[in-house]
Formats: sequence, structure tokens, C-alpha cells
Amino acid sequence: MTANSAPWQRICHRLPDFMRLMRLDRPIGTWLLMWPTMSALWLASDGLPPLSLLLIFIAGVYCMRAAGCVINDFADRKLDGHVKRTKERPLATGRIASWEALLLFLGLVVVAFVLVCFTNASTVLLSFVAVALAACYPFMKRYTHLPQVVLGAAYSWGIPMAFMAVNQTIPTAAWWLFIANVVWTLMYDTEYAMVDRDDDLNVGIKSTAILFGRMDLAVLALLKVIVLVLLAGLGVHFMLGAFFWLALLGILALFVYQQYLTRQRERDDCFKAFLNNHWVGVLLFSGVVLALWPV
Repeated sequence: MTANSAPWQRICHRLPDFMRLMRLDRPIGTWLLMWPTMSALWLASDGLPPLSLLLIFIAGVYCMRAAGCVINDFADRKLDGHVKRTKERPLATGRIASWEALLLFLGLVVVAFVLVCFTNASTVLLSFVAVALAACYPFMKRYTHLPQVVLGAAYSWGIPMAFMAVNQTIPTAAWWLFIANVVWTLMYDTEYAMVDRDDDLNVGIKSTAILFGRMDLAVLALLKVIVLVLLAGLGVHFMLGAFFWLALLGILALFVYQQYLTRQRERDDCFKAFLNNHWVGVLLFSGVVLALWPV
């Protein structure tokens, strides 16, 4: 081994830890951010988004989701070791230093900012809100039982940004989609929080799963109904065709399946219900794309 090759070998050796820190090995969060953002881009563009904007938003989703994961683990670095699901995360075990995580977060935010600078000034201004939401969410679980609402806003902010990037304005209907996505995120992240509820109680982390208590299943069902009603309203407003309504029926079926999975509040089944929301996003995006497909 030469002296010059040693640093590269150390970098390659540590690369998997940085990938895990950014959750590149677990893309579910990226997809849950991607599908509503892409749906908004298609709706804003009447089914024909410019290729440049499409590439910017896809890359931006990857950067901002990774940045959110990094700052989340930084905030929880002293707590994750006490939670069964997170005790092996790189920051919790010390394989990555705190300063390295902050530097990585800053780098990802800078890349995302450079990307959004290729849109327009109004969208650039909106991007500052996106960064603020991503940065403050991890700390909300110490002060409120509703951190999932903040996460919902963070995961939905790409929707008004997409409309602004295409049309330089945000119509009322875009906010309907924004609210629907906030409610959907609140719902699926509550399913996710049900996995860690016992551990979170022990370490003092707050969540909607703890707040809702034994009413959690009823609240989840109500949130699912609200999402479906809001999406149906969007379908009427945008005059979306049969493909969208078929997709909505599919989403209804998936929501019923999720309620079935969570009925006993078992960790593994609640996690399966959370993961199932990937297919909710797939159906939503597919329904929008096919409904707006050029004839």
C-alpha cells in the first residue's frame, strides 16, 4: 500500500457509513417525498413538465431528503443508542463525528440551493422555507407531540415550489394538495412512530403515536378519509379522468390494508403499514400522469 492510496482506502472504508447516514440504503423516505412533488409538477405543467425542471426537482428531492436524514441523526445522536431500531446508526455509535455530519448537511443544502437557482427568484425564496422546515423538524419531538405535522410540512413544501417553478404563482388547488400531503404524512409517520412508541416513552421523545394513545387506530382511519376526500376534490378541480379515479380506488384499498396491518399494534406490522405508503404514492403519481397524458 502506498502512502497516497491510504487516504482513499479510508474514505472507501467509511463510505457505507455516510450512505447509511443519508439513508441511501433505505430509499422509502425519498420516494415518499418524490411522489407528491412529481404529482405537483405534472399538475402544474398540465402533464408536460419541462425536462430541466424535472431533473432539478428529482435531484433536489434526493439532496433534501438526505440532508433531512443527516440533521435528524445529528439531533438524535444521544438518543438513538437507546432505541432498538436506531442504536446502530453511524452517529449513535460514533463511526461518524458530529462535525462531519454538520458539514455533510451543509454540503447537501448548498447543492440543493444551487439546483433551485436554475428556476426563478420566487422559487428560490420558497426554498429557504424548505431548509428551515428540514432543519427544525428533528428538534420538534422534544417540545411537541406533533412533530409529524412539521415533517408533513417539510415533505409537502416541494408542492408549492413545483407550482411556483412552472407558473410563477401558487393556485389555491396547490394548497389543497399541500394539505392532503401534510395529512398523509401525519398518517404514515404515525404508523412509523407506533413502531418506536415504547422506546420513545422511555427516552422522552414525543410523537403523535404517544399523543393519540389507544385512539391511534381511529385517528389513523380519520386521517385516511381526509386524504381521500381532499384528493377527490383535486380530481374534480383539475377534471382528471378515469385513470385518476381508479388510482384513488387503489389508494382506498391500500388504506384499508394498512388499517388491517396495524390492528394489533405490532411493531413489524406497523412498519409494514408505513412501507406500504410507497405504493400509495405510486398510485397517486400514476393516476395523475395517466389522467394528464397527451391525447
